[in-house]
Amino acid sequence: MKALVLAGGTGSRLRPFTHTGAKQLLPLANRPVVHYALQAIADAGIEEVGMVVGAHGDAIRHAVGDGSAFGLRIAYLRQPEPRGLAHAVLIARDFLKDDDFLLYLGDNYLEDGVRGFARRAAADRDAARLLVTPVPDPTAFGVAEVGGDGLVRRLEEKPERPRSDLALVGVYAFTPAVHEAVRAIGPSGRGELEITHAVQWMIDRGLAVRAETTTRPWRDTGSVDDLLEANRHVLDRTQGQVDGKVDPHSVLVGRVRIAEGAVVTGSRIVGPVVVGAGAVISNSSVGPYTAIAEDCRIEDSAIEFSVLLRGASVEGAPRIERSLIGREAVVAAAPRPPQAHRLVIGDHSKVQLTS
Repeated sequence: MKALVLAGGTGSRLRPFTHTGAKQLLPLANRPVVHYALQAIADAGIEEVGMVVGAHGDAIRHAVGDGSAFGLRIAYLRQPEPRGLAHAVLIARDFLKDDDFLLYLGDNYLEDGVRGFARRAAADRDAARLLVTPVPDPTAFGVAEVGGDGLVRRLEEKPERPRSDLALVGVYAFTPAVHEAVRAIGPSGRGELEITHAVQWMIDRGLAVRAETTTRPWRDTGSVDDLLEANRHVLDRTQGQVDGKVDPHSVLVGRVRIAEGAVVTGSRIVGPVVVGAGAVISNSSVGPYTAIAEDCRIEDSAIEFSVLLRGASVEGAPRIERSLIGREAVVAAAPRPPQAHRLVIGDHSKVQLTS
């Protein structure tokens, strides 16, 4: 079995961050989201990966390399413009050949990985296997209607009246039967080749498409709120370790990981928190579920449940929560209004000044 990881797309819900970088490279606990996908694939015993990239392909290549750090062999496949998940399968045909493969959206985070899912897909070899999970509001997702035998009866993309609460997680397993399906379908109303349409094409022709349900934590990190929640899940599994410098006037509570080269002075940090190399925290309070990347600076501030990207600076901020602060961004206290008054007063005027 091979894997196809999708790392293109525009990431419109994460603008302005995706104007200058790939959403798959935004960090969870100071590690790019796509690294978790690749680690999950490696843990499932898959070795060959095709990575579909778009406008930010060079940045992804730099962050991922040839895959050897994960025990993988990665081939990069260029998608000139984002034209849908099924289009990504279409352009990967030469790489995939006639092998079964796992399709994995590179901005997804699954706490338990895909080892069991991949093993069952390889053993049973239905034409397709879909990972689904119950959600409170299925209208925002692709939705699967599943029979009592576990076979998918129907798929709908963001339906107004969902037939079930089972959302597609963004992990699929396919046999080579999918290649005929992606060639057979046409563009959807939004001009894309939808993988849900390809799978429905397979169902309509009597091919077995099976759903596998998970209730374990899963996040599509395509929005700021979802990214912060995924960061929270990852930090919940992080162990504390102090390799940087913490002065005697600072207090660390709970699981706090401070990388070598980071410096903490006169501050209180309540975990789970990770602090990257080169970061400096002084006279500040850092609360739970905060990830501070390399070379950040936090001074005279309070922050919690937030993600700071590399080189961000926060100075004199009384309280920051549920925030995503970009690379080299600066958050600073506004200047105080002047205490003196400058007046130009005409003849016979009367002015009263408040203190």
